[in-house]
Amino acid sequence: MKPIFDSTLHEILNERLDKLEKHLHADVIFYYGPIADSLEKPFRDFIEDLKSDEIKNDTLCIMLNTPGGSAETVEKLVKITRHHYKEVFFIIPDSAYSAGTIFCMSGDKIFMDYSSSLGPIDPQVFNGTTWVPALGYLDKVEELIEKSINNRLSQAELVMLTQQDLAMLRRHEQARDLTVALLKEWLVKYKFKNWNFHRTNPLKKGQPVTQDEKEKRATEIARDLGNNKIWHSHGRSIGLFALKNILKLEIEDYSNDLILKPLIRQYNDLICQYILRSGSEVFLHSRKFI
Repeated sequence: MKPIFDSTLHEILNERLDKLEKHLHADVIFYYGPIADSLEKPFRDFIEDLKSDEIKNDTLCIMLNTPGGSAETVEKLVKITRHHYKEVFFIIPDSAYSAGTIFCMSGDKIFMDYSSSLGPIDPQVFNGTTWVPALGYLDKVEELIEKSINNRLSQAELVMLTQQDLAMLRRHEQARDLTVALLKEWLVKYKFKNWNFHRTNPLKKGQPVTQDEKEKRATEIARDLGNNKIWHSHGRSIGLFALKNILKLEIEDYSNDLILKPLIRQYNDLICQYILRSGSEVFLHSRKFI
């Protein structure tokens, strides 16, 4: 009975995906799982297969659910999506953390509701055994160095500091610097492309937004999203309110959209149930692939 059940479930998922695509006038894809180096080629083939379809859309909507991963891989995924689509939107029904948040910052629009969340942009670096948050690693080393300068370093902490792998430390610094550079480039090029006049600053309201102002704002967002002193935890959820009111990011809030919200929820909830039942670590879905 399982193959029949799966076949029926696939049909229902495709029907719900079709409704989303027609409502958004876009290709819609679903991605669940970490953003690892191994994703690049399957994702490229997945997008090329979708673009080979007779239906031609200039906009791609990525429904994303991820704990994060590699910033370098995100850069490659963005190159793939931007090669094939003029506009890229992100829909976050649940959560997209770390590198997932970095990925979202490459979008022209980000759709979230009151229960959705992004996370601090702390890129993860593979240390040979496991993935570790780069900024958390750097913050701890900087703390130990500061203690050493002030002659407050314990013997145990001195041992920890002297045992640091300098090559790995540099790798973490590069991951941090790459993240800031990518966010600055993508926010200015895509997210801020239609930000032509000041709307909220009472001193500048109605005045044209300059390129320097866009770059400055993008740098501030990258800095704040990567500031562990604000978020305290690599896995901290950053919700709609914080993104809009603290970081001043424009988010498409579908919390009260009587059409879009059920379309997203019905598709996302069913596909997540299917993923949990199948035990898949990575899952991709489009109208041409499941």
